[in-house]
Amino acid sequence: MQHPTEPVPISSFLDKAKNLPVFDVRTPGEFGKGHIPGAMNLPLFTNEERAVIGTLYKQQGRDAAVKEGLKLVGPKLHAFVETVGQTGSRSVGLYCWRGGMRSGSMAWLLQTAGFRVELLEGGYKSYRKLIKSAFEPMRIVLVSGNTGSGKTDLLHALRNQGAQVLDLEGLAHHKGSAFGAIGESAQPTTEQFQNEVIAKVLALDTSRPVYVEDESITIGQVVLPDELFAAMSASPWIELQVPKPDRVKRLVASYGDADPDVLAEGIGRVKKKLGGIEAREALTALDKGGLDEVASILLTYYDRMYQKGIKRKNPHCLGVVSVSDGQMDQAAAKIIEMNINPIERLQPQ
Repeated sequence: MQHPTEPVPISSFLDKAKNLPVFDVRTPGEFGKGHIPGAMNLPLFTNEERAVIGTLYKQQGRDAAVKEGLKLVGPKLHAFVETVGQTGSRSVGLYCWRGGMRSGSMAWLLQTAGFRVELLEGGYKSYRKLIKSAFEPMRIVLVSGNTGSGKTDLLHALRNQGAQVLDLEGLAHHKGSAFGAIGESAQPTTEQFQNEVIAKVLALDTSRPVYVEDESITIGQVVLPDELFAAMSASPWIELQVPKPDRVKRLVASYGDADPDVLAEGIGRVKKKLGGIEAREALTALDKGGLDEVASILLTYYDRMYQKGIKRKNPHCLGVVSVSDGQMDQAAAKIIEMNINPIERLQPQ
């Protein structure tokens, strides 16, 4: 007789999950909204079936809901075992929303079929709770600088030279400006973006600094965890300084191949803050193919916004790194040579 699977706490589960296939048995709708990174969906019920069971539970009680659940799941049992077997592993990780009946039922089935099951205590909800504590140990150093400076390229150069980096724009699939969606795949949900951020943060060495690009609380349509944004706002920073002609060149290289209509839409999104005259000049230049002029006009607006933001920043600036001709490897080496070791965060201003 199989012994019941004992759930394991989130820290142990994630450690074991590094070497196991992990299955999320919630509905496709729940999974699509957000899941533990790397998990595969093995839904006990479809979205529609889950709704039916929920209605029965409210109207007729638990027993009626359980009986309907058994009726719906019965024909799927063989398929569940076959799907898990296709991973080639005889040990798997498993979770549902709260670590309740859905994951418990699937664990029983798989264990009966000969699999070793690691069941997540508290379910997916326990992973989401990590938001409250995951960012506190981070020793963040913000990388700040005007639009077009190449901050993301600097992060990549730092990573290539062994530094720890958290690339939020990469996880968000967005470059952070009104034009940030150009050339990117669809953004994840905010919940899944935050899940991916947590996964990256948990893998960091908390004794070493982590370089993070200075961001607003939103990147495109996704929102940073409040706890991370608060930590970033209270962290010291480095300023990347790049001549405006180099920044214009970088923006044209990044966005110049985009559909002119898409670029025009981006200009429209910042028209109010850019100014009516400047917006018209940018659109006229765009119609004539003058991409350098378009970028230069837009940088006038973005530079103004950056200067306003600087006045509200934590005053703890660790230094200025000047870069020309895109020499990010040299800039990264200089930053690493600074041997930054942020001891504590300052209070937000």
